[in-house]
Amino acid sequence: MDIRLIMRTARSAVIEIADGGVYYTKEKYQIYLNDIFVKKTETVVTSLFDLKPETDYQVEIIKENGDKAGSLAFTTKYEFVTLNVKDFGARGDGQTDDTRFIQAAILACPEKSRVLIPKGRYLITSLFLKSDVNIEVAREAVLSASTERSSYPKFPALIESYDEKEEYNLGTWEGNPLPMFAGIITGISVKNVTVYGEGIINGNGARDNWWHNPKVMNEAFRPRMFFINHCKNITLQGVKFCNSPSWTIHPYFSNELKFYNLIIENPEDSPNTDGLDPESCKDVEIAGVRFSLGDDCIAVKSGKIYMGKKYKTPSENIHIRQCLMENGHGAVTVGSEMAGGVKSLLVEECLFSHTDRGLRVKTRRGRGEDAVLDKITFREIKMEHVMTPFVVNSFYFCDPDGKTEYVQSRKWMPADERTPSIKRLAFEDIDAKNCHVAAAYFDGLPEQKIEEIIMKNIIVTYAQNPKCDVPAMSAGVEPCSLKGIFARNIKKLKLENVVISGQEGEAVITDGVDDIYEYVQNSENME
Repeated sequence: MDIRLIMRTARSAVIEIADGGVYYTKEKYQIYLNDIFVKKTETVVTSLFDLKPETDYQVEIIKENGDKAGSLAFTTKYEFVTLNVKDFGARGDGQTDDTRFIQAAILACPEKSRVLIPKGRYLITSLFLKSDVNIEVAREAVLSASTERSSYPKFPALIESYDEKEEYNLGTWEGNPLPMFAGIITGISVKNVTVYGEGIINGNGARDNWWHNPKVMNEAFRPRMFFINHCKNITLQGVKFCNSPSWTIHPYFSNELKFYNLIIENPEDSPNTDGLDPESCKDVEIAGVRFSLGDDCIAVKSGKIYMGKKYKTPSENIHIRQCLMENGHGAVTVGSEMAGGVKSLLVEECLFSHTDRGLRVKTRRGRGEDAVLDKITFREIKMEHVMTPFVVNSFYFCDPDGKTEYVQSRKWMPADERTPSIKRLAFEDIDAKNCHVAAAYFDGLPEQKIEEIIMKNIIVTYAQNPKCDVPAMSAGVEPCSLKGIFARNIKKLKLENVVISGQEGEAVITDGVDDIYEYVQNSENME
């Protein structure tokens, strides 16, 4: 077993107890700091809080039976001062608008210092981050967002430069530059910020406010709970986000991002409340995060059409691990707004439970020639009651033109500047239990076939009473259950040690697959 230090601030740390568990450790442990018991844990990625600056800590991990499991040592970082928001006038009574008091503390805070939001319920609208300042949302502190649209700043979409050669983009909505309300927590061109703690940020989304007519722009599009634009070296640790007005955490054209030990929780039927959507971002690590919400848990994006074509900024070098995804549409999704491309995405050691799809790729004609998906790997994943574990859909019927002949036709069309491409996808060492609809659904464009899909060491077993549903959202796809692997328009499909248990009919159905290396084990049918 290996004990690792993932991150540290002056007041907190994140450790990883690598005992072979996926999200949950195989055993339960007790954690001691400098010989003092601090907490019990049963998650691989675990946070420590209430630490002191520039202090040496010895961490001891003890099993329930008293045996020592491992240890590590670290020193917390330097901190200059702490500014308590209550000293600036914030009441934390749940009735007073505390936005200006908390914002004053943030703006007044010097570098390498902390803004402390202590126990209390703070009514807020939009708070803006400042470079080189950390914010702690302490245990039993709740930032409770107003639902009054008139209280929120509005971000215009594109602002033309004075010389009419450039533009400044603030507002965005589902991959397009559009007016939006500022996020509940917002960062614009800031760097070196950590927001951490054991507190809660509650967006208070409900059917009678933000979720009413969710696709209609009302003054501006709905705010995100945490929105950063052109930021660098931003970390979120420990905080719980709930009831988001729309996408929960939305990093936009930002780099060097870390998300550890968060809880992201929205109702199952809440509209477009994606958990974490990095858009045109680079160098992102997501570890130990628990998702339960009403749309995709993680959706990696890079613009719908205009932003991807103009800025050509892919999302790249993204590492997702030791996360739990529950009750979402897709556990980990790529697209569909991916006009700038996605490359070098690694998802490993995660647990998916009761999501509609597990590993989901969404694209379509019109995304453009820069919409290239490449070097995408999913490995060491455990799934339970996922409707369709693997989906690659090149005919996703989003957008006003999504059901037109151009987007949905399965006939060959000339490849041009509007045509996206999918290169290499790899799925390895994955166990999907109690699947319902299909093991996998892979549908490439006839004029731009998927270059390569590799499936190695895959086990799919079906539920005893499977639900019937469509495996992918595109025209002409019929509802089904207990189906195997459907593969169409792929240059190379490699199946090695793929076990499909309880499947009816053929294990693999292919159409327009140029080269298939197939070694599929299929156990007895469940009639």
